Amino acid sequence: MSIQAYIDEHKGRFLEELVELLKIPSVSADSKFKPDMLRAATFVKDKILAAGADRAEIFATEGHPVVYGEKIVDPDAPTVLVYGHYDVQPADPYELWDSPPFDPVIKNERIYARGACDDKGQFYMHVKAFEAMVATKNLPCNVKFMIEGEEEIGSDHLGEFVRKHKDLLKADTILISDTSIIANDVPSIEVGLRGLTYVEVEVTGANRDLHSGVYGGGVANPINVLCRMIASLKDENGHITIPGFYDQVTELTTAERSALNDAPFDLDAYQQDLGIDEVEGEKGYTTIERTSVRPTLDVNGIWGGYTGEGAKTVLPAKAYAKISMRLVPNQTDKEIEAKFKKHFESIAPKSVKVVVKPHHGGLPYVTPTDSLEYKAASMAMEASFGKVPIPTRGGGSIPIVALFEEVLGLKSVLMGFGLDIDALHSPNESYGLFNFYKGIETIPNFFRYYAELRKEA
Repeated sequence: MSIQAYIDEHKGRFLEELVELLKIPSVSADSKFKPDMLRAATFVKDKILAAGADRAEIFATEGHPVVYGEKIVDPDAPTVLVYGHYDVQPADPYELWDSPPFDPVIKNERIYARGACDDKGQFYMHVKAFEAMVATKNLPCNVKFMIEGEEEIGSDHLGEFVRKHKDLLKADTILISDTSIIANDVPSIEVGLRGLTYVEVEVTGANRDLHSGVYGGGVANPINVLCRMIASLKDENGHITIPGFYDQVTELTTAERSALNDAPFDLDAYQQDLGIDEVEGEKGYTTIERTSVRPTLDVNGIWGGYTGEGAKTVLPAKAYAKISMRLVPNQTDKEIEAKFKKHFESIAPKSVKVVVKPHHGGLPYVTPTDSLEYKAASMAMEASFGKVPIPTRGGGSIPIVALFEEVLGLKSVLMGFGLDIDALHSPNESYGLFNFYKGIETIPNFFRYYAELRKEA
């Protein structure tokens, strides 16, 4: 039986298994879901074994566990390390979901659930593609799986795991599906990721909440102060005002900018999909550039004071915000974190106290397009889509990718199958059934071409 015939025969079961995985609320950021994290890890381990692995086990970390699995078909064959994550973003606010986030619904050829695309639907493609290759005796490479549970909170403990188990993870390349394509008829491969610095800030005024009538106008309101401070972090041109923020940023050449903007992009459709009348961003750059090769600063959450039903006339004692900065090559998360902290503290008026709490971060990453790994991915996507994929730069971050290269000495191939409409990190996240099955179909092509190219090299 061919690989494609096996996939066609078992595709219904593949989807049923994904639904079961999506039912598990594996939210790494919230401690109340810790038992579900272990439940998800156990599910993944069991499915890797059932798919034909010789070995699969759960490794405890100081945080959430890592699932490791392997099948060695030939010690002399190349080894592909598959990376993914079973943890998902918090589903809040639940009331904005059209259906419960952990009760998957299939409609209009899409599966709706938290984690449907990011990253359960995408990493599970690899488990099922592996099963199809093993079942049809068409596995030309050794395979190792490393599926973690902390990607959405910065992979804080994965670095320690990778260093400790460097020999166990020895491979020739790393294959990751946690990115997107331009469209279902325009395949693409991401060759770069932005880095990340994520902080939480706390602004404190008086030693207690105050009556806004008695004290209003005479005492600093931490929410008002925080809003002013945040507003000052960008100028009228969308340029970030933190001193030294752009010191390490390298401008693209005219040719590089032209190539980047040659990718198909419909601004009207983009705005229509988002329900906005106009885009906004750093002056002098296109939307494609702003969302891929330029650094950013955004408030991800802000709170303080009374937000319950009705009114409470109060000056809050504290106000808070979570702020993320996406970074580009040559910027480092620790450097930007330090510059943010110094600047934010320096602009605080004496009427308040400010605390900056670092959360997590990661380095930017760029992969070459002339490697055997990239060529194999390009050939694989061309075989299944009928078109040569376009190399693109991604706006998101996968914090651990740069560390893989540092510790394991391996480049990663970012062969994802998501779409912009998948609503990652948002209510009503979904993943197209076309994309799920297309990924399962394409991954064996990568293994075949990679093995062939390695023999020829």
